[in-house]
Amino acid sequence: MNSKYKKRLGLIFLMFTSIAGMISLVLYALKENIDFFYTPTELIYGKGHSLAKPKIGQRLRVGGTVLNGSVNRDSNSLQVSFRLHDMNSSIVVLYDGILPDLFREGQGIVAQGFLLDSSTFKASQVLAKHDEEYMPFGEAESMKKTHKPIQHSDKQVSMK
Repeated sequence: MNSKYKKRLGLIFLMFTSIAGMISLVLYALKENIDFFYTPTELIYGKGHSLAKPKIGQRLRVGGTVLNGSVNRDSNSLQVSFRLHDMNSSIVVLYDGILPDLFREGQGIVAQGFLLDSSTFKASQVLAKHDEEYMPFGEAESMKKTHKPIQHSDKQVSMK
């Protein structure tokens, strides 16, 4: 092999290793900013075929319906706690801040934050759904797997 081909081969090798290095750095940086979606049942019993549970302190999103009669507000601060359920299980959500105008009992919400323990979630952001028939894709898919109807106020929507 002459020196011309060795230089080309070396240049191609250098380009591929540089690209692989950049891709790995981007993936490593994004790893910290990925929020996985869970329902209360998936938090407690695990998600998917492997029944993988999130780690304590892991950032994630949780979606479900605010349980009627579960909202407790601290009169001296903006701290709120409520139970979030998905027909099978419920978890406690703690939030310190101003809740959205559409937030109320029986309403569907998505909370972003981190897991304190297996059934307690500390929310940094609470998003209320604007329509009672709207459901995030992840929540709708997980409820389809349980094959149970979802009760919304007067209407019953089957997810089969």
